[in-house]
Amino acid sequence: MSTETKRSDDELREEVTNFLRRNFPQIQMHGGSAAIQYLDAESGEVTVALGGACSGCGISPMTIQAIKSRMVAEIPEITTVNAEAGGMGGGMGDGSPSFPGEMTSDEDTDEGPQAPF
Repeated sequence: MSTETKRSDDELREEVTNFLRRNFPQIQMHGGSAAIQYLDAESGEVTVALGGACSGCGISPMTIQAIKSRMVAEIPEITTVNAEAGGMGGGMGDGSPSFPGEMTSDEDTDEGPQAPF
């Protein structure tokens, strides 16, 4: 396997984005968002921030643990996963979600889902 080549940061970023979308659709379905804050293909380290409705959600610690264990198991290049919910000052770093093209509005808000009444 010495002929195996490492993926670039962009290729690995796309793989992580697809992993989040495929394994954790409930994040966005419940008004949350997941953004890759840092990725280093060489070291295998990735930092993911959960925002929107994930901030203050009682099950976000379980979601974070699932992301950490599943990502390392499913993406061989990833060796270290850092993840956190909330505490991002209302925004998600550069404001780009991990689910491209699926923004609900043009405003940069972090309010979560609207009440049904």
